[in-house]
Amino acid sequence: MSEPMAEKRERKISQVISDYGSRLFRFIRGRVSTNADAEDITQEVWYQLSRVVDLDSIEQLSGWLFRVARNRITDNYRKKKTDALEDYQFGSEEEDFGLLDILTANGSTPEDENLKEIFWEELFSALEELPENQRDVFIKNELEDMTFQEIADQSGENIKTLISRKRYAVQHLRKRLKNLYDEFLE
Repeated sequence: MSEPMAEKRERKISQVISDYGSRLFRFIRGRVSTNADAEDITQEVWYQLSRVVDLDSIEQLSGWLFRVARNRITDNYRKKKTDALEDYQFGSEEEDFGLLDILTANGSTPEDENLKEIFWEELFSALEELPENQRDVFIKNELEDMTFQEIADQSGENIKTLISRKRYAVQHLRKRLKNLYDEFLE
């Protein structure tokens, strides 16, 4: 009696992991900064392999695995390189604070509330200065907490384009709000 398709597929995936697992991990680890990143990317490669409907349709399995790994490494690198406004810290080592700290602070005094209000006004004023496409991606990613993938799916835009637009927006906002930061630090 022949082996059921699901079991045959599972056995083949297990064999691929056994044959290529350590080599693939070493390849990925040599290109990322931490073991955790390498483990995550390796898992993503195995997950993508498990989603292939017909494993026999992959002519060069090792080439496919390493191409997927390279793509995941690139995605990981891009994800870490995207600018988030909350990454910008101002002040000395002892008194670092970021925009997110100010915008989300629970103002217990009238001064805190006033500070928060001024920042929100300045932020939205600076956002209005941006081209619409940069403003939209910034608002959706930073303020509405949408991922770049969700924005891309919604807009039909390329993720790289969205990341680039957000980077320009963050650079503008950082430059535009720097004077305000400096005023509050004095």
